[in-house]
Amino acid sequence: MLLTKTLFNSGKLSLTYVQSHISVSIKTFSQCKHHLNTLRRFSCQSFQRKSGSLSSQRNLLGLCGALGAPAPCRKFSTNTVMAKSKFDYVRQFEIDDPCLPNCWIVIRIDGKGFHKFTEAHNYMKPNDERGLGLMSCAAQRVMNEFKEIVLAYGQSDEYSFVFHKNCQVFNRRASKIMTNVVSLFASSFTMYWPRYFNTQELQYPPAFDARVVLYPSDENLRDYLSWRQADCHINNLYNTCFWKLVQEKGLSPAQSEARLRGTLSSDKNELLFSEFNINYNNIPELYRKGSVLIRNKELNGPEKTMTSNNEDKTRYLKSEQKKALASCLVLHCDIIGKKFWEEYPYILSDK
Repeated sequence: MLLTKTLFNSGKLSLTYVQSHISVSIKTFSQCKHHLNTLRRFSCQSFQRKSGSLSSQRNLLGLCGALGAPAPCRKFSTNTVMAKSKFDYVRQFEIDDPCLPNCWIVIRIDGKGFHKFTEAHNYMKPNDERGLGLMSCAAQRVMNEFKEIVLAYGQSDEYSFVFHKNCQVFNRRASKIMTNVVSLFASSFTMYWPRYFNTQELQYPPAFDARVVLYPSDENLRDYLSWRQADCHINNLYNTCFWKLVQEKGLSPAQSEARLRGTLSSDKNELLFSEFNINYNNIPELYRKGSVLIRNKELNGPEKTMTSNNEDKTRYLKSEQKKALASCLVLHCDIIGKKFWEEYPYILSDK
């Protein structure tokens, strides 16, 4: 681009420039404004050339300033192809581990060495409501992060997270899903510790292991959850009897274990009632049945409000409000029978 003449007289600007074989003459300042886009295009083309005198570039910068146009910039290109090296072959040792399609994905996490952990942090026996509340709080954090989770079940130091069978999170890579869930759960457990144990300082970081299990049918999934809840009942009944014998009868742990060895559930229920006047069915369901976390779908429906005329008026929540209200419900109920699944049919529904 060649600038030949630049004049400023009484608010008028006389400009002549040549681009290829085109000659343009601008007489007034208003005409300069009109041709501002043309000037910007030509100026950028000039600056993008590798050749060109420094004086012409300075003249061009001054002209752009007079017209209120942004100064042209040089373009820089980057190579988007990643550099390769002779070590790239090691990627061949990595394996993909996609979960089978159309299968429910269950991530079960367990506390590592939690017998020692509960002793070091003075957990109450046989159940510590603070610890169970903290586990559910961490599980809710996981469910808020992964919308593909339709249900979570927890008891003692374990939690199971059920991902919908049609989900595509992380392309259904088992290791990716498992590591993200267990790491978020462990960090949330540590983060929310002071909320539940405000007088007990965390002595050392807790650890959790995790595994991935696939269930091809709804029946298989329900049987798995029934198995975990039955395990909750068996363990809680035993622990309740065990610690009552230790704390109130003065037996040693070894003596209590010997006393309960070989007993059936009916024997343990009789022991609690006859020696401690405890009806096992009156123990809080949190301890007997564990915690069930589901999506609060009911809050996504219509909301009824009363008008000034006391007339029922139905209005639908805005999308932002729905997201805020669609949190997790924490239930302590039976999931072995049909009632739960009939009451919340959307859990197993196709999406």
